[in-house]
Amino acid sequence: MSGRQRELNLRFLAEPTDVNYGGKVHGGMVMKWIDQAGYAAAVGWSGTYSVTVAVGGIRFVAPIRISDLVTVHTKLVHTGTTSMHFAVDVKARDPMEGPEQERLCTHCIIVFVALDAVEGKPSAVPPWTPVNDDDKRLAEYALKVMELSKGIEQTVERLAAVNEG
Repeated sequence: MSGRQRELNLRFLAEPTDVNYGGKVHGGMVMKWIDQAGYAAAVGWSGTYSVTVAVGGIRFVAPIRISDLVTVHTKLVHTGTTSMHFAVDVKARDPMEGPEQERLCTHCIIVFVALDAVEGKPSAVPPWTPVNDDDKRLAEYALKVMELSKGIEQTVERLAAVNEG
């Protein structure tokens, strides 16, 4: 059934153990949720074990409060030979309020690579082709975010080399 599940939603309540001293869900927990949803989406698309290789453009837009109903929405926006790029939106709302009260809390692009075994070699994923203008825009956005992330990594490496020398 690989190559058919392009979108995935995970929904749950933010628990007391998820929050920091300020009473808001801490960023590390949000990143964990993003990784879990991304993994489920990657397996749903590829049909095989997959690993996270990059997260780019992560933006924490609004806080998530304890007991908020949280939705982590993933959408496949680009495939390479072995990689899958997903746009991820984390939204939250008071469960007593309607869906129109849902607010965007975090957004990012997460990239997974499919493997042929748990510690195996990268394996091919079903290709995905944008079918409309929105899909094309999202695919271009994903590639730009990852290109910018690579540029940041290269800059950090150069600075580290200068500081060591």
